[in-house]
Amino acid sequence: MIVLEFKLKGKPQQYRIVDEMIRTAQFVRNKALRYWIDNSRVKLSDLYKQCAIMAKEFEWAGKLNSMARQASAERAIFAIQRFVSNCKAKKPGKKGYPQFKKNTHSVEYKTSGWALSVDKRCLTFTDGFAAGTFRLLGSRDLHFYSPNAIKRVRVIRRADGYYAQFCINVERTEEIVPTGKAIGIDVGLNHFYTNSTGETVPNPRHLRKSEKALKRLQKRVSRKKKASSNRKKAINKLGRKHLKVSRQRKDFAIKTALCVVKSNDFVAYENLQVRNMVKNHKLAKSISDAGWSQFLQWLQYFGKVYGKTVVAVAPGYTSQDCSSCGNRVQKSLSVRTHICLCGAVLDRDHNAALNILTKGLRQAGISSNTVGHTGINAWKPTSTHWW
Repeated sequence: MIVLEFKLKGKPQQYRIVDEMIRTAQFVRNKALRYWIDNSRVKLSDLYKQCAIMAKEFEWAGKLNSMARQASAERAIFAIQRFVSNCKAKKPGKKGYPQFKKNTHSVEYKTSGWALSVDKRCLTFTDGFAAGTFRLLGSRDLHFYSPNAIKRVRVIRRADGYYAQFCINVERTEEIVPTGKAIGIDVGLNHFYTNSTGETVPNPRHLRKSEKALKRLQKRVSRKKKASSNRKKAINKLGRKHLKVSRQRKDFAIKTALCVVKSNDFVAYENLQVRNMVKNHKLAKSISDAGWSQFLQWLQYFGKVYGKTVVAVAPGYTSQDCSSCGNRVQKSLSVRTHICLCGAVLDRDHNAALNILTKGLRQAGISSNTVGHTGINAWKPTSTHWW
């Protein structure tokens, strides 16, 4: 499954209609959640029936395509299922009780309610809202894919415009010459990551570099009169700046992960619980700015696409254990150099990367003496999931 994104080019009146579509999808999702709260043992089929009832009860809700209403109900049931599974697993802390949405930014269609032009350069919405035809602006080409392969079309409102995402049911595979190399990766804050060969990638710190401009734009928002047009313009400029930072972070994560996967046949990394790590208020902003989770997700995805082995190992004591003799050397986070009684002296992150590689090879059932030989390519990549 791959996702292709295009920007929608239309008239201001069409954009206002899209906003109505998004608000309607939010209404359907919230009504489905309310039905679950008021009733017991609710299934997805029950929510589908409620979507049909809502279409008859509210005329404007009936304008939204029937499959789009079902997709909105699915959003509610997915949140419910996640909450129930967390309760059954006795997950510590908050279980994620489903909440009502008030600022939804997207509406999702399935296989009906929309149509592509013959040249596949325009998208037309055919449901009751009659939003009309939008031009698709983007570098990708839909001609390579059959219309039957498009399973979902999601319309998203962002600070710089409206976008359409096409979810296409195809498997992406790439052929590449094996390198016979294996590395372990230790992500950090001083350096974005350090691998087992001692090489480092600098941390770009996109948010830190844009923090001054973000503060200035935030001040402009607070100085404007509430509910005024000038305040809306200031909010939009602030949103565009935040959007640029997030896109910079995503672009860096994709390019770095692709480079790592293409250059190595075996990649081991720490399975970090970033959600728990950001609870440290002194490091939360820096950890979020680094975007470790996004980078590791792309590592898994490219590992599947290129047929490489990407293994997640437990993060316990990778920085404390000596990569040479295995003895445990306790040190605080401020100590950046690993010094062991066996005579090993190396950077803390380099030592951790070596331990991660050793753990990953052991977990994959590969002997360390096969590293650098074609024998490492005999292992199949781990299963991955990407949206």
